[in-house]
Amino acid sequence: MEFGVGYFPTHDGMRPGEIARRVEERGHTALFFAEHTHIPASRETPWGGGRKLPQKYWHTYDLFVALTAAAEATSRLRVGSGVCLVVERDPITTAKEVASVDHLSGGRFEFGIGSGWNREEMANHGTDPRTRLALLGERVRAMREIWANDEATFHGKFVNFDRIWSWPKPAQKPWPPILVGGGGPTAEQRVLEYGDGWFPQWHDPDVLTRIAALRARADRYLQFQVLSVPPDPKALEQLEAAGVHRASAWLPSGPWSVVEPALEKWEKAIAELVGR
Repeated sequence: MEFGVGYFPTHDGMRPGEIARRVEERGHTALFFAEHTHIPASRETPWGGGRKLPQKYWHTYDLFVALTAAAEATSRLRVGSGVCLVVERDPITTAKEVASVDHLSGGRFEFGIGSGWNREEMANHGTDPRTRLALLGERVRAMREIWANDEATFHGKFVNFDRIWSWPKPAQKPWPPILVGGGGPTAEQRVLEYGDGWFPQWHDPDVLTRIAALRARADRYLQFQVLSVPPDPKALEQLEAAGVHRASAWLPSGPWSVVEPALEKWEKAIAELVGR
C-alpha cells in the first residue's frame, strides 16, 4: 500500500511547490489538493465537519494553478485533485487543464472528482443541485471523449459539442485515473459507470465493506484510494487488508512549523505499520 497526503493550498500557507517538494523528499507517493472556487457568505448549506467552516475553504489557490506548481517542483510525486468540483466547471476547459497538467508532469496526474456539498456554491456556477450527479457523469464522459480522440463530438442533456480539436492530450492513456469521490448511496454506481477507481473518505459509511462489495461487482480493475485517513496504524492495517492502493491523510494548512508535526505524526503511523 502506498501513502499520500491531502492539503488545502492556501495563499497564507506553504506554497504548493514547496509542500510538494518536501512531501516527495520524505518518500510519499502522492499529494492531493482540495478545490473551492469560493464559499457563499450566506453559509446556508451545513458543513459535515462541524458548526464552523475553516477559513481555508475560501482561501485556496486555483486548483490547476497549484497543481502545476507542485508538478514543476517535483519529479516523481503524483499530484492530484482531492477533489475537483466538476459540476462547477466547463468540461472543455477542464479537459484542457487536466491534459495540460498531465502532459507537463510526464503523466503524474490523478483526477479525483466530485459533486461537492455546498448547494449555494453550485448554484452560483449555474448548476442545479438536484441534477448535479447527472451533470457530473455527463461532463466526465465528455472529457473522456476529448482526451481519447483527435476529433471529439459529444451530445447529451447538459453537454453538447460537434467535432472539436483540443490538444495536448494527456500523457497517460487513454486519460489520467478518474477517481470518483463521494460516499453517498449511489457512489459505487458512478464508479462503475465512468470511473477508474473509488476515492472515498475514511469516515464514509461502511467504507471497508463497500470496497469489497464494489470490487466484487466490477467487471474491470478498479483502484481504491482513501482520503481523510487518521494517523493510526490500526486504520492503516485495515485499509491494507482491504486491498487499498493508497491511504492519504489531510495535513493542516499553514507554514512548515504547522505542517511538519502533523506530517511526522502520519509518518509515525506508517512506520509502525510497515515495521510490523
